[in-house]
Amino acid sequence: MNEKNIKNPNKLIYEKSPYLLQHAYNPINWYPWGEEAFQKAKEEDKPIFLSIGYSTCRWCHNMNRESFQDEEVASILNEYYVPIKVDREERPDIDKVYITFAEALTGSAGWPLTLLLTPDRKPFFAGTYFPKRSKRGLTGLIDLLMKIKDTWKERKEDIISESDYILKEVDLRYNRYSKGSIHEDILKTTMEELENNYDNINGGFSLRPKFPLPQYILFSLEYGYNINNQKALNMAKNTLDNMYKGGIFDHIGFGFYRYSVDAKWLVPHFEKMLYDNALLAMTYIRAYEITKNPLYKEIGDKIFEFVLRDMVSEEGGFYSALDAETEGEEGKYYVFEYDEIINLLGEDFGKYYCSYYDITKEGNFEGKNIPNLIEKDLDDISELDMNKLDSMRDMILSYRDKRVKPHRDEKILTSWNGLMIASLAYGGKVLNKNLYIKKAKEAADFIISNSIDEKKYLLSTHIDGKSYNYGFLEDYAFFIYGLLTLYQVTKKEAYLEISKKLKDDMIKFFWDEKDGGFFYYSHISEQLILRPKDFYDGAIPSGNSFAALSFQKLSSITKDEEVYKKFNETLYTIGDSINKNPTAHIYSILAFTSFAI
Repeated sequence: MNEKNIKNPNKLIYEKSPYLLQHAYNPINWYPWGEEAFQKAKEEDKPIFLSIGYSTCRWCHNMNRESFQDEEVASILNEYYVPIKVDREERPDIDKVYITFAEALTGSAGWPLTLLLTPDRKPFFAGTYFPKRSKRGLTGLIDLLMKIKDTWKERKEDIISESDYILKEVDLRYNRYSKGSIHEDILKTTMEELENNYDNINGGFSLRPKFPLPQYILFSLEYGYNINNQKALNMAKNTLDNMYKGGIFDHIGFGFYRYSVDAKWLVPHFEKMLYDNALLAMTYIRAYEITKNPLYKEIGDKIFEFVLRDMVSEEGGFYSALDAETEGEEGKYYVFEYDEIINLLGEDFGKYYCSYYDITKEGNFEGKNIPNLIEKDLDDISELDMNKLDSMRDMILSYRDKRVKPHRDEKILTSWNGLMIASLAYGGKVLNKNLYIKKAKEAADFIISNSIDEKKYLLSTHIDGKSYNYGFLEDYAFFIYGLLTLYQVTKKEAYLEISKKLKDDMIKFFWDEKDGGFFYYSHISEQLILRPKDFYDGAIPSGNSFAALSFQKLSSITKDEEVYKKFNETLYTIGDSINKNPTAHIYSILAFTSFAI
């Protein structure tokens, strides 16, 4: 980065988002999403270059280093385009709209998300990561930008016409869902679909990459428990055991990484997300409740230990994520060389620790080691062994803490806090841990005090003492769910009353009176080129499914017939879609069956 850039930051310097601030000293004249950028594109007749990512995204970092810090790339973008940066976690509505286009145009999508738009914000090209120059079959960013700028000059009207067509088609196809009653045999068909996707050897419901997908595990647990199906229970337990044994769990500092790139859960993508750990803690604690296996209680405690140590603000709200890389290297903070452990613990203790956690001179990850228990039978590890290993782990954690730490994204998102509040409250009740309930209350009180404005509207994002952006559906649905879980544990009426008020607002601001279901963003938010509805549960649950879960929970508490009616209407809106593709809607099915925790 040259001196000129340091002295002359771009317009992102005035933003609060950690991701946008990471790009504030790029030589690119980035604009934040807003009218100034759109007006410039119209006045100068330039396409918009839209780049969407988030601050702990590994490939976003790569594209930043390779292209966005590069003067040659910057000169092209600055001359021929209006470049806009968006933090997908700060503006999930923008991300939802444009990733929908990317999926429609390319068949897949991810981050960094790269789009080219007309000045009216309509997309005509979508992709993800681009290297600076074309290589190994990948189109280079410079080649792409030069080709598009010529095409814009020669065939602008065709591009605009094509973007209009794309918009209509995506709106037609991606906002399509089938109403109807959920079939009586939905549990059986869901279980059959999970069985077909199940990895009998390593657990999980795909080969690679492997995402935890807690909803699949929760459903298998509940099905096995309520239907008395041992096969379903074994699928859940095998998955829970193997995830914990693998490198996807941080055996030194605890908590789960985002996903595993291989089939046996060894090599993670080293990012740690608040929502993953909230949902996984809930899942392990439910597994403990059902099976009475103390291992699952221990894992739940370890997840909370990580969260309360590394992810909580002084005021009580929870931060969003920890980066996958440090000093430009993925996993550098988390992996070890064999000699490091030997030198730290001494020859005897070092070899003892290394033998348990698969730490070798050759290494199991790029010449270094990801601690794991994959080859161990957890039943064979005695309590005495675990006590000795834990004391060594404390020494290794202290040693690791002296390294350069991963970047922490300190956005406090209302939605993800709602999930962690629910998880801690539930965990506190089941595990009889008042500390967890106390921390859930502190987080809930923080959101209530800081992220509900003077008009009583829920806000989405809090950074550096300020909350902003009207809440999205997931903010309402997840936070209501968290408040209701907290009320069930504490019996504090204020949480119930606030959840009822937020429920009313959620219906008022998001419900589609014509076709049913909840829109992703409200009618008081910025209106984008598409107003999608989110029904599919991925790594992050859909807002509609958690709205249904919240209605189900609130109805069971209050016996309010209007709430129960809205619960049924929400599920009826997509009932036939659920029948056709049950595993994409498992949180909705959990609500339908009242299996929900």
